[in-house]
Amino acid sequence: MTSSAHVPRLFALVPAAGIGERAGAAGPKQYVDIGGLPMLAHTLAALAAVPRIAQTLVVLSPADDRFEAALPGCTAWVARVGGASRAESVLGGLAELRRRGATDDDWVLVHDAARCLLRPEWVDALIDACEHDDVGGLLAQPVADTLKAGDADSRVSATVDRRDKWAAQTPQMFRLGRVERALQAMGAAATDEASAVEALGLRPRLVRASMENFKVTWPEDFTLANRLLAARR
Repeated sequence: MTSSAHVPRLFALVPAAGIGERAGAAGPKQYVDIGGLPMLAHTLAALAAVPRIAQTLVVLSPADDRFEAALPGCTAWVARVGGASRAESVLGGLAELRRRGATDDDWVLVHDAARCLLRPEWVDALIDACEHDDVGGLLAQPVADTLKAGDADSRVSATVDRRDKWAAQTPQMFRLGRVERALQAMGAAATDEASAVEALGLRPRLVRASMENFKVTWPEDFTLANRLLAARR
């Protein structure tokens, strides 16, 4: 007798509805040229190189009029349902995945558009670690630097114990139904999906990744990203 049980699929979701205020760029940083291509093109190429990901959905601002011209021929799904916060954009993307047939049990790997140095093997390591996990998890890097808490005058108010501290990265991989409920409960206060899942009383798995998987945020980050891409070539 043939089983009709649903085999969970894996989808990637890339929120790219931001305007890049901290980057100092003239427009949205996901379209800034890095290594001859828009930053977002590198991100999507890395995800497309992971065979186990069934499809990638890019979440854009409703006002975005640049994507098709900047990334001609891109085969990712696109939805202009981005919101004012990351959580709103991800929730809009999850709803779009449902409209396209995804279910509660399917895995969603949410990845920052600005982590454009992502390597497919890091994504595979995350999938290997989490596909049979009860909760899910995220790529992360153990903190090596001494951590300082600062006050409003930019003076040290405390030294923070770095033991057991990790810097969260993406992708972050959770079941669609669970991460949707978590983000709905936490709202805009969720700076990433893992924090929302943690608020449900769950403990996501930490999967060690490379410091190269950094988020291009400040103007000097673009120079570093260009150098690292050139070194890879």
